[in-house]
Amino acid sequence: MGFSPEEILETINMINHLHFDIRTVTLGISLLDCGDADPKVTADNIYKKILSTGKKLVPTVKKMERLYGVPIINTRVAVTPISLLNRRFSPEGFLLIAETLDKAADELGIDFIGGFSALVQKGFTNSDRALFSVLPEALSSTNKVCASLNVASTKAGINMDAINLAAAAIKKAAALSARAAGIACAKLVVFANAPEDNPFMAGAFHGIGEAEATINIGISGPGVVRATIQRFPGLDLGALAEEIKKTVFKITRVGELIGRKVSTELELPFGIVDLSLAPTPAPGDSVANILEAMGLEKCGTHGTTAALAMLNDAVKKGGAMASSYVGGLSGAFIPVSEDAGMIEAVEAGALSLTKLEAMTAVCSVGLDMIAVPGDTPVETIAGIIADEMAIGVINNKTTAVRIIPVPGRGVGEKVSFGGLLGEAPIMAVNTYGSQEFVRRGGQIPAPIRALTN
Repeated sequence: MGFSPEEILETINMINHLHFDIRTVTLGISLLDCGDADPKVTADNIYKKILSTGKKLVPTVKKMERLYGVPIINTRVAVTPISLLNRRFSPEGFLLIAETLDKAADELGIDFIGGFSALVQKGFTNSDRALFSVLPEALSSTNKVCASLNVASTKAGINMDAINLAAAAIKKAAALSARAAGIACAKLVVFANAPEDNPFMAGAFHGIGEAEATINIGISGPGVVRATIQRFPGLDLGALAEEIKKTVFKITRVGELIGRKVSTELELPFGIVDLSLAPTPAPGDSVANILEAMGLEKCGTHGTTAALAMLNDAVKKGGAMASSYVGGLSGAFIPVSEDAGMIEAVEAGALSLTKLEAMTAVCSVGLDMIAVPGDTPVETIAGIIADEMAIGVINNKTTAVRIIPVPGRGVGEKVSFGGLLGEAPIMAVNTYGSQEFVRRGGQIPAPIRALTN
């Protein structure tokens, strides 16, 4: 993959002035051969395999960062969904494994480890139920362990029983981490149609269809895309989409180059490049500001969903032109706490939870890093999750919820999570109840579009 001098200079400008970065290099590791009837043996097997497979990960990533001059913000590991390893573990066994994952992450020097997960879109195994029962404790007692729950899919429908359990786990995790503003909830994602190769936390896991170990890379460049749009004031939207595609093409090429160099150095297969416009709290690194650069006075006003749809489509097309290995989520993320422009829009009254839900129908994931009042009922959280899962199931796309009921805080207050997680204004939820609906439980059947065989 060759680069002209002009492309190199352009990339340098993107890095120095427009916040272009490799957001994450994520090593996926299969743990399917680590299971044993004894959770202590399983935990020992897991620890040894993660360390032996990932021992060179952080040094290699730092080497590539120095070699190419592109900032690499996070280094992560994703493992096989832990509930798949054994059907007979007690809740205590799963807690032991969570502690082991955290210990391994510390030993490797990585930022996060994902995969304390369960796939329950159609029902529960005994192992799934045991994992669910310790989720709050596992997330609040560890620093780097992330969890995900796939509770719905277009093929299977929506598991309302799983959603209710997930909502209860979120409330309890918030209470257990109350001194840190409920931050344990930031490490749990509830999915519909979860991809098996997503490199982004907190939802990353190493799918059962993946190789023994792979390198997946997530790249990001909201500032680069915003600068492109600002160069073309008054350009019609079709032509503007073409310019966005060209920009995304360039940053995808750089990202795949570095990902393949990492995989070669580690002698592991290269998986995918996830081209997701993932914002940070830093000024100029905002997806909301991209939408406003298109001509919206404030993110959340009428026209926002259409602008986001165009952006997401252009990102996917530009990435697909640049690489045959685009995967994961690939599009635009709209996490409120991690996006300075989103925070401003919420505080200005332009962006509500209802509008965010509409936007998730056309973006990469869903309701992400949403802070709500700490006294929000479990059933309301379940209803919010169910609505988002329905968008994903009916539209045959990935959607997700990462919601934080902040203990002791109310609408209009702000809470700081630190680092890339940023700070979030507490958003209002609908005060009318949905208790009777969510308590019905059961399975919402798959839509007719699931019958594609």
